[in-house]
Amino acid sequence: MREQIDPKELKTLSDILALVLEDQPGQAASALEAVRARARRNGITGGALKNLFVAIAPNPSSSLAGQAKPVVKPRAPRAGSAGATEIQAARTRISQLTADINKLDLDLRGASARIEALRSELHLTRQARAEAQQALSASQVLVPKRMLLLLSALCGLLIGVAGTSAFVMLDHTPPASESSFLR
Repeated sequence: MREQIDPKELKTLSDILALVLEDQPGQAASALEAVRARARRNGITGGALKNLFVAIAPNPSSSLAGQAKPVVKPRAPRAGSAGATEIQAARTRISQLTADINKLDLDLRGASARIEALRSELHLTRQARAEAQQALSASQVLVPKRMLLLLSALCGLLIGVAGTSAFVMLDHTPPASESSFLR
């Protein structure tokens, strides 16, 4: 490990560690990967990193006492107005992309709501179809029963008429001949 701590490196490391504590899991995971990559690149072990924080914690300015404090300077635009134009174009593009993302998100939510409505309607349609099929099968079962009852009643009526006719014919005595009355 190096004897002197580079203030830029310390600032970068502190920024990365601050991201590790963020609520968004994606940022925290990528920040952890960045810390691991820097530690491997600089040959720092976990214990050495811990010792560094212990050494810095009581008096952070004492470890940097021999070094001048870094002065933060605003970045100058590259090549004057050309860099400013690029920055403005990039900002415009970013705002357009953000607006597009928001629009697509709204479209996605709308499509999801329509899908849910259609699923609900499909479910209701399937229920109505099942009820209609059940009613149809019940009515088809009743039609043969009605026909069977009607045929049975008709057959009973015919048998009754035939039986009555047969009984009347057997019980019926032939009429006396009229010739005996005329003499």
